[in-house]
Amino acid sequence: MTGRKVAFLGGGNMGEALVSGLIRSGGRTPDEIMVTCRREERAREFEDRYGVATSLHNPDAAAFADVLVLMVKPQDMESLLVQVASDITPQHLVVTFAAGIRASFVEQHLTGAVPVVRVMSNVAVLVDEAMTVVSPGSHAEDKDLSVAEELLGYVGRVLRLPEVHLDAITATSGSGPAYFFLLAEAMIEACILLGLSRDVATELIIQTMLGSAKMLRDTGKHPVELREMVTSPGGTTIAAIRHLEEAGVRAAFLNAIDAARHRSAELARGGENEDVI
Repeated sequence: MTGRKVAFLGGGNMGEALVSGLIRSGGRTPDEIMVTCRREERAREFEDRYGVATSLHNPDAAAFADVLVLMVKPQDMESLLVQVASDITPQHLVVTFAAGIRASFVEQHLTGAVPVVRVMSNVAVLVDEAMTVVSPGSHAEDKDLSVAEELLGYVGRVLRLPEVHLDAITATSGSGPAYFFLLAEAMIEACILLGLSRDVATELIIQTMLGSAKMLRDTGKHPVELREMVTSPGGTTIAAIRHLEEAGVRAAFLNAIDAARHRSAELARGGENEDVI
């Protein structure tokens, strides 16, 4: 398997973001990509925007590509697998993005030792800054993981971890952008409360979050160290942090992320029982 030809089964926003990122980065040429869609008008959009091959029939993807990327929603996964199972062979690599669907669920619907790699990414794939984790199924080897890592590396950073960790990954980096968006929303509203316009507040908070994230990434310092750089004795920052601690913000984040992990585990158990909702 060369891994050059890639078919995306499902033409939603996430699939389009991956197609766009691959072509923009030069990771794949349009003639190496196929997208399957439910609607003809959506297929035409992909053809017009990216020059890729499209089809309304999922089995066509297996004939076209070495790598099949399953981009459908969890509740649609079983019906998709039923459609394509007879066309997928152990020479293919199947990459699944469906949240809460374990690799074993996909493997159970395929014939033979088909390599399956399960992926948890996040919405930042839309701006080529995704955090993605790949995990091998029971038949996937290092070479299969390498293909998935290469493919997804064009739209962000990629880590390789055992599947047992994916519920935690879902709850943290998978859902993580929503936590940051909620924090940004609250800080923007605080700016407005203090008399700033929404436009000014939005620019202030977005750039502050971006700069803070770059400091965390580029300095390699622990968040505590960076926070202490900003927190002067008796100053404004420590006064604010005291209120946050008194409000239980740290505990609230721990509890929220644990609740997300618990929900991810529930969905995974549902997938094993073929009753994901």
